[in-house]
Amino acid sequence: MGGNTSLEDVDEVVHEPSEEFVESTNVAAFMREYGIDDYEELIERTTTELEDEPESGVDWFWDELVDYLGIEFYEEYDAVRDDSEGPQFTDWYPGGELNLAHNVVDRHAARDEERRNKVATIWEGEDGEVREITYHELRRQSNQVANALEERGIETGDTVGLYMPMVPEVASILYGCYKVGAIAVPIFSGFGVDATATRIADSECSVLFTGDGFYRRGSPVRLKGSADEAIEEAGYVEDVIVFDRLGTSSDTSENDVPWTDDRDEWWADAVESRSDEYETKSLDSSQESMLLYSSGTTGKPKGIVHTHAGVQVQCAKELHFGMDLKPSDRFFWVSDIGWMMGPWTLIGTHTSGGTVFMYEGAPDHPQPDRFWEMIDRHELTQFGISPTAIRALRKHGDEWLEDHDLSSLRLLGSTGEPWDPESWQWFYENVGDGEAPIINISGGTEICGCFLMPMPTEPLKPCTLGGPGLGMDIDIVDATGESVKEDNERGYLVARDSCPSMTKSLWSGDERYLEEYWSRFDDMWNHGDWAQKDEDGFWFLHGRADDALNVAGRKVGPAEVEGALIDHEAVNQAAAIGAPDDTTGTAVVTYIILEEGREESDELRQELRAQVGEELGKPFRPREVLFVDEFPKTQSGKIIRRAIEATYTGEDLGDMSSIENPDALEDLEDAR
Repeated sequence: MGGNTSLEDVDEVVHEPSEEFVESTNVAAFMREYGIDDYEELIERTTTELEDEPESGVDWFWDELVDYLGIEFYEEYDAVRDDSEGPQFTDWYPGGELNLAHNVVDRHAARDEERRNKVATIWEGEDGEVREITYHELRRQSNQVANALEERGIETGDTVGLYMPMVPEVASILYGCYKVGAIAVPIFSGFGVDATATRIADSECSVLFTGDGFYRRGSPVRLKGSADEAIEEAGYVEDVIVFDRLGTSSDTSENDVPWTDDRDEWWADAVESRSDEYETKSLDSSQESMLLYSSGTTGKPKGIVHTHAGVQVQCAKELHFGMDLKPSDRFFWVSDIGWMMGPWTLIGTHTSGGTVFMYEGAPDHPQPDRFWEMIDRHELTQFGISPTAIRALRKHGDEWLEDHDLSSLRLLGSTGEPWDPESWQWFYENVGDGEAPIINISGGTEICGCFLMPMPTEPLKPCTLGGPGLGMDIDIVDATGESVKEDNERGYLVARDSCPSMTKSLWSGDERYLEEYWSRFDDMWNHGDWAQKDEDGFWFLHGRADDALNVAGRKVGPAEVEGALIDHEAVNQAAAIGAPDDTTGTAVVTYIILEEGREESDELRQELRAQVGEELGKPFRPREVLFVDEFPKTQSGKIIRRAIEATYTGEDLGDMSSIENPDALEDLEDAR
C-alpha cells in the first residue's frame, strides 16, 4: 500500500495543521497523558526501550494500548509477548483470552440505550437505497449467524468463506464467524471463478456465504453462478447461504439464480429464522480470526493468517490515532470486504463504537459526483480512496464538486499505490478544502495495518507517508541490511521487530512465510518496497523493489517513470512497463491517458520522452509512448499493470477475474 514520485516535486510543506486542530486530536491527548513533547519522542517512546524512561518501548506501548483503548479480555494475558522463537514467530498476549466480536459489537449493544441504539453501519446501494443498522441489531444478527454456523457443524478453527456483495450483512457474517471461533475467509466480490476457486480450495471452507448479485453501473452483476462454478472447481463447500440483494428469492417468475436444493439456502431461511441469543466464545489471544489472501499477482495467492488479539489492537490503534476517530464520526473508506481495508475499517471503527459508511457501487454512477454527493448528504467525516480513483475523478473536472458541501470532512485517507503530486494536491485542495490532512498509509494485508502512517498532528509534504506508525519499529536499509546513512538515500523498507497483527505464518506453512518475508535480512521483515527519507524526516515510497525496471544495468521503479509523466500538464494517468530490448535488455514502454481536451501528437510524445529523460536520466526515456482511453483496473481502483505488460508482450494474461472493466484490454491492444 502507499507510494510516491520524485522528491524534487515534493520539497515544500503544504499542510500545517492549526494549533486548535492539533490540540483536539486523539494522539495529542495520548501525548499529554504520558508527558510526550513531540512526534519524534512519540515514535521513540512507542518503539524503543529507553534506559531513563520506564514507560517506553514496544512492550510498554502495546500493553498500555489495551487499557487506553478499552479493549476487553475475558482472561488477562501473562505477558505482552513471547518472542523466544525470534521475531518471526512472536506470540502476542500469551495466556490471554478475548473475542473480537465482544469488543466490536457485544459490549456496545449491552450498554445503555444510547449506545445500544447508535448506528453502527450506514449502507447505501448504488440504486439509492439506504439502510442503517444499530449496534443492537448488529448483535442480534451476528448471533443468528453464529447459531446458523453451529447448526452446520462449524467449530473453533473451521474456515468460512465470504464471497459477498458489499451489503451491511457482511459485518454480521464477519462477527458471527468470530463469535463461534471460525476463521473468516473474505473473498473479493469482483473475483471470477478461478480466483474464487483457488481461495476456497486453499482454505478448505465447508460453508460459503454469497449473494444472488449486486448492482454495478446500473446493472445487476450475478454472483451466485460464479460461486457455483468455483465450488465445482474447488470442492469442500457443503453449505451455501445466499443473501438476496437483487430481490430474486421473492420473484415467482423464472429467475437466473442457479440452485442446488440439498446445499443452498436463502439468508432469510438459514439465518434470520435462527435464535438471536448466543454466548460469544472466549478464545486464546493467538486464535486465528481471519484468512486474508494477498492479490496473488505472482504465483499462488498467499493466505495471510490473522489472530483475534492482533487485528483487534492494530486496527483499533490506527483508526483512533492515525484517522483520529471520534464517537460522532462517520467513517468511509472505499473498499470491498474481500480486501484488507474492508475488515480494517469495520474492526477499527466498531471497536470504539463508531459509525461505518458502506457503499455498494461505482464511484461515477449515475454521475461523476456520486462520492461528493454522498459525503455531503451523509455528513461523512473521514474519506479514504486510492490515488488512481482520484485521478479518474479529477479528470471529470472541478465543477462536479461545486454543488456539494464537503465541510464535514476532517481527514482524508489513501493507500494502495503511488501518488503524483498534482493529484495529491487536487485531492487536498478540492476535496479537503486545503485543511483536511491526507493520511497516506502503507503496510499491507500481511499486518492488516500500516508500517507507515502520518499522524494528523504533523505537517505534510505532497505524497508523503509521514513516518512509522505508533509501535512500529520501521527502518530503511541498504542491500547489506545496514540502516541507510544519508538523507534521501534509497533503500529497502523493513520492520526490525514484530507487531501484534503481523501474520502468524502463511496458511500454506512456515517455509514459504520465512522465504517471502524473513530470508533477505537477519531477523528483519523485508516488505519489498523502495523507501526514502528526506532531510526534513518525511518518508516516501517508490513502489516495489522487485518491480524495478533494469535498463542497461540501471534500475528505476515504474512508479517513478509514471510520476515523471504525470508531471506533464497534458497527462492524467500513466502506466510504465518493461519490455524486452535487444540493446538495453529492458526498455521502458509507457501508456498514457490524457487530460480532457488534450490532443495526441508526435510532438507530445517527444515532449513526454524528454520529460522522463530530464527527470530520471536518458536511459529511462520511454521507447514507446502509447495513448489509451482507460486502463484495466480492479474494483478498488488499482491499475492492473501485469495485464498491460502481458497485452504488450503477447504473454498469457492469466487470471483476469478481478478486472472491473474488461473492455480496457481491447483498448490496450488498439493503443495509439
